[in-house]
Amino acid sequence: MSIGIIIYRVIDNIERVICSTLLATFVVILFIQIVSRQLFNHSISWSEELSTYMFVWFVYFGASYATKLAAHNRVTFQFKLFPPRVAVYSEALADLIWVGFNSYFVWLSYDFVFNKMNLFWKSQTLGFPMKYVYVILPVAFALMTFRILQVNYYKLVKGIDIRDPESLEVAKLMDSAEQQANSKPVADKESRSPTQGRVKAGAHHG
Repeated sequence: MSIGIIIYRVIDNIERVICSTLLATFVVILFIQIVSRQLFNHSISWSEELSTYMFVWFVYFGASYATKLAAHNRVTFQFKLFPPRVAVYSEALADLIWVGFNSYFVWLSYDFVFNKMNLFWKSQTLGFPMKYVYVILPVAFALMTFRILQVNYYKLVKGIDIRDPESLEVAKLMDSAEQQANSKPVADKESRSPTQGRVKAGAHHG
């Protein structure tokens, strides 16, 4: 396995790895804090603050991971009214607007964190500068922008439609229900035809 493939796999799964690590870590910290309070009547002063910051990072990296899976909640019913090709490019246009918003927010957050934030603003119990907490804003939105472009590259160039597994399952169930609904009138019509034929034949014989 080449170094390039290893780097690609690390970058391609970086949100999942970071989210898993953050989730496991702050759950353990909170558990230790609860045990320490209940059994030893001692509170770890920095545990809740650190867990809060880790949860914030977990949310933002999770948003990027959801973007990679095309799992963000979005209104898409109007695209079903368009022809397939128009629907694809309309959704791509919506993603382009999303990219523009993210890019502007990356610039604003970068300017806030590195140019306008007070360097003496520090965490109350941990004591480190708060800029290290807020740096997640430009990082997460830049990563989210990259994932939007990645999803559209797979969709428009390679023809791979990346969708949330749950939404795919719902779409399959809806298609199956629609097929059953369409096939039921046909089956009813076929079942009625022989009966109607026999009634007509009996009336003609009489």
